[in-house]
Amino acid sequence: MRVLVTGGAGFIGSAVCRRIIEATPHHLLVFDKLTYAGNLDSLAPVANDPRYSFRRADICDRGAVAAAMQEFQPDIVMHLAAESHVDRSIDGPAAFIHTNVVGTFTMLDAALEYWRGLDSERAAAFRFLHISTDEVFGALGATGLFREDTPYSPNSPYSASKAGSDHLARAWRETYGLPTIVTNCSNNYGPYHFPEKLIPLMILNALDGRPLPVYGRGENVRDWLYVDDHAAALLLVATRGAVGETYNIGGRSEMRNIDVVTTICDILDEIHPRAAGPYRQLISYVTDRPGHDLRYAIDCSKIERELGWRASETFETGIRKTVRWYLDNEDWWQAIRSGKYRGERLGQFTAPSERPSTMAVAAGE
Repeated sequence: MRVLVTGGAGFIGSAVCRRIIEATPHHLLVFDKLTYAGNLDSLAPVANDPRYSFRRADICDRGAVAAAMQEFQPDIVMHLAAESHVDRSIDGPAAFIHTNVVGTFTMLDAALEYWRGLDSERAAAFRFLHISTDEVFGALGATGLFREDTPYSPNSPYSASKAGSDHLARAWRETYGLPTIVTNCSNNYGPYHFPEKLIPLMILNALDGRPLPVYGRGENVRDWLYVDDHAAALLLVATRGAVGETYNIGGRSEMRNIDVVTTICDILDEIHPRAAGPYRQLISYVTDRPGHDLRYAIDCSKIERELGWRASETFETGIRKTVRWYLDNEDWWQAIRSGKYRGERLGQFTAPSERPSTMAVAAGE
């Protein structure tokens, strides 16, 4: 098959693309604007394969999207391109509305035109997979799980923009018949993760001997999903999922943020000890961000039951692999830290001139 992946140079997108080339016979077109979080180095392991191709373009550019579809002739569109960091959405919500809502509309509009031009056999087989987040459901209390039928209740500009894009994908199915599928995942982690997010930020700050700033008291709970497990689930949904359905994808690995950070510290103490003492000494607590949801947890029993998928990594095995990857791939993250991202504080409504240049980002998701 021929698979078009938007946002394929991003964290989750690049994991999907590497898996497509390494584990399937499919042809791949990566469609990516290469914003601050897009990194072609994340695609380097597969970029020389003859089945791989890349197009630098914006999902909000209707002409570029339509041209890519007509020229590449995809059987599957996997739509991952999005602004994705909650803290950035607090500082600059407009970009999230434009990319996540207008961009998804543009993708759906172009896909509908393309799909209507296919012959009956190809049209019946075509799929548009929209990849989203569990944050659209809002926050949970101490108990309970997000199910596919949980009402939406987004609390940040980011999650609101993703909720809007989910609704558009479903509407294009119900109104126009476009064969869409939606997935909602829990927090991803693993190799090639942009270093403003919680886990890579804590690893890299620790290696630099910098503070490990945790929002509030670190009591916020997330379900953690190893990115390669997520990539496998997405390919399964794209090829075997039922049109019009939604699938929650989770790792069954709930952890408090503070426990994530201390686990990273303990692994580093074991495999990369520092002369100044245990890494836990670097942990500091900072003012919580606005609208910080207390707990997310995914019920992923539907995809396990209907498609036979289950996460292969526990948090313990996945986080150890992740820490080791960052230790072994300094060239990848040093290039980002030296230019694209210097660790400015995000999500606190500070003007750019007021933000410190040191690595002092609080540990958000």
